[in-house]
Amino acid sequence: MATIPAPAGPPATLLYNEWYPALRSERLQGHQLVSTLLLGIPMVLGRRADGRLFAMRDNCPHRGIPLSCGWFDGKTLTCKYHGWSFEPVSGQCVEIPSLTSHDNLDPTKIYGTAFPCEERDGHAWVYVPEPGSGRMRVGDPALPPVPEVPKFSERFRSAHLTADLPCNVDHGIIGLMDPAHGPFVHQSWWWRKQASIHEKEKRFEPIPQGFRMASHAPSANSAPYKLLGVYGEPIATTIDFVLPNRRYETIRCGDKWFSSLTTVTPTTPTACRIDVVGAWNVLYSVPFLTSILRFFGNMFVRQDQVTMIQQAQGLRYDPALMLIDDADKPAKWYFALKQARLESVRTGEPMKHPIDGPVTLRWRS
Repeated sequence: MATIPAPAGPPATLLYNEWYPALRSERLQGHQLVSTLLLGIPMVLGRRADGRLFAMRDNCPHRGIPLSCGWFDGKTLTCKYHGWSFEPVSGQCVEIPSLTSHDNLDPTKIYGTAFPCEERDGHAWVYVPEPGSGRMRVGDPALPPVPEVPKFSERFRSAHLTADLPCNVDHGIIGLMDPAHGPFVHQSWWWRKQASIHEKEKRFEPIPQGFRMASHAPSANSAPYKLLGVYGEPIATTIDFVLPNRRYETIRCGDKWFSSLTTVTPTTPTACRIDVVGAWNVLYSVPFLTSILRFFGNMFVRQDQVTMIQQAQGLRYDPALMLIDDADKPAKWYFALKQARLESVRTGEPMKHPIDGPVTLRWRS
């Protein structure tokens, strides 16, 4: 198990008005309360008796004590300090025990901070609005769709992986989309070797809030892709990056498919977490396939985690950094997209996409 040092290095500017995966929803059972950090906000999550998930800021609006220190009966969340109780999906206060018949205060006009929270692919996704923009609720037409892994058949299997990264979300994301580190960080007999490095050429195109590596045959030096060759069909891969933090990969081979959604979520301005959810309908007859994929997937993610831990040691001193073409072009696009998004928020004008058309990139990996 990798040891995570204290986060170091400069903070990142965070993007709001987006859905972020807070934690695995399987942790929310019975009357259990789970606290976490999301974009530097302390949150408490749980599951109501009717199955609905909720997420509230983990502070009572009365005196600020964490609500996660209190009690949850499946319907209301009660603060342990003075017994204020809240309906947790809306955040509405339903009781203040200290009030008497002589008080005029209506508890139901008081709200703790609640966030829209939905379950997808085994994650509790939380929508985090811009600070000061007011309350939003599930079902609000202004809310974008909750992200999920693309699926192309009713029958499929799935698995997930996660790892904490001691760097800000920008470094986590540009590491996620970096096409040149594979033969070095992920050296192994089953993935890449330095000896397998060769020149690659891929076509990219703009999509809303991001960019796409257009459909292409997968790399010949990636052994897992070769497994799909047993089906005797052409194999095609498409990779999308979408703000604020999502990488979608889809591999199609006739009616067989594998897809994944990888997110890098800021827990604080200087630390983040990577989550991978994969779904597939391939190789159903292979015994223990899910366990095998999870084993190798964990190894893959841990290699990234160790590298980011090592990088954090250097970032602690805020060194000058550089990005080069073409291998670093996706990283440049990410920063340009993020800046365009922030500028759109600042001015209220539609976001101007920094990529004006299809482009071909070349690199060796």
